[in-house]
Amino acid sequence: MKVLILGSGGREHALAWAVKRSQRVTEVVCAPGNGGIAQVARCIPVNLKDVAAMVRLAEAERPDLTIVGPELPLSLGIVDALQERGMRVFGPTRAAAMLETSKGFAKEFMKRHNIPTANFAVCLSAAEVEKAITHFHAPIVVKADGLFAGKGVIICDSRNTALEAAQGLFSGALLGEAARQVVIEEFLQGDEISFLCLCDGKHVAPMVPAQDHKRIGEGDTGSNTGGMGVYSTDALLDQNMTDWIMRHIAEPTVRGMAEEDTPFVGVLYCGLMMTPRGPEVLEFNARFGDPETQALLVRLESDLVDVLEACVDGRLAETPMRWAQGASACVVASSAGYPGSYETGKPISGLGAAAQIPGVEVFHSGTALVGGQIVTAGGRVLGVTAAADSLQEALQRAYQAMVEIQFEGIYYRRDIGHRALGPRK
Repeated sequence: MKVLILGSGGREHALAWAVKRSQRVTEVVCAPGNGGIAQVARCIPVNLKDVAAMVRLAEAERPDLTIVGPELPLSLGIVDALQERGMRVFGPTRAAAMLETSKGFAKEFMKRHNIPTANFAVCLSAAEVEKAITHFHAPIVVKADGLFAGKGVIICDSRNTALEAAQGLFSGALLGEAARQVVIEEFLQGDEISFLCLCDGKHVAPMVPAQDHKRIGEGDTGSNTGGMGVYSTDALLDQNMTDWIMRHIAEPTVRGMAEEDTPFVGVLYCGLMMTPRGPEVLEFNARFGDPETQALLVRLESDLVDVLEACVDGRLAETPMRWAQGASACVVASSAGYPGSYETGKPISGLGAAAQIPGVEVFHSGTALVGGQIVTAGGRVLGVTAAADSLQEALQRAYQAMVEIQFEGIYYRRDIGHRALGPRK
């Protein structure tokens, strides 16, 4: 069978790598792909902002299954467009993806279905914010409603700064685009957990848990990023807690979406805060995470294509997933200056030597193939990923591989996994 993957990042490289391992798959096509994906798939240029262009590509390729990686095509309704043409596609419809694309919708949905989350207020104007923040104590979290690549969340140390932040979001001064509505939230404290589930519209199957490292600096300091590294180990959540999250968060979410005539098929990414009150939802994503996908898929023993097709066909309850015991870790190498401005086109060396280390896979996030040379082409460049029997060993392998890789301005955190192991020396 032929599988088409839409996207160009580390998540899509990991998906292409896992799909390629299926004995049922004869060809993997990725659009637009990147320099690393080109080693395991045929890459075709496409604009992920252009639904018509993506539809034309799918009609020309006629894949047996399409997997949508990033949130942007989901928000534009690519799943709806392909389904209307009778194509099999893994991912939520535009309406179902609102769990991610509208923070206001997600918060109101959680309130309707008694899903634990921070106290909040959805505001349509700065005047509404000014009134709402009198009910919150600092720090106060201010969120823009739409998709802003992780930049639309501001933690404010006073009501005045919260109002200023909201005014900046409404005016467009902070993000360059005016927010339609703003969500005010209480600040939650605790450890964050990435809890991803596969869904077929009715049934939910949890993946193994992971913990991301969002900040650019070691010790979780500095600016937020798309993710500088992640690790996965069963010790993150015991079975009782996993069952609680499924019973009180994941399953009610999928059941609620079905009750509201927007069945959710795809990946439900529950970003959780493990608070003293128990797990609470920080946010939902409607797709595989990045870099979580890299760390999770190296632990997946089942055929990924079988599982994704079961979601599309409503057979998830009959298709158990098998996971390797032990642990995995992904360390992200970024360009100098990220998450701010950065240069691209820097030649990358040492990729072959890194990949030779047992248990290591090097997934490309922002690379391009230019004249036979892999060069940097993004802020997050590589996700060096390793699986092993223990977290210590997985991290050791990932960092051993990272030492082999060189490009001008390379930066990576040397303390991934510090919450579980303590700071690295």
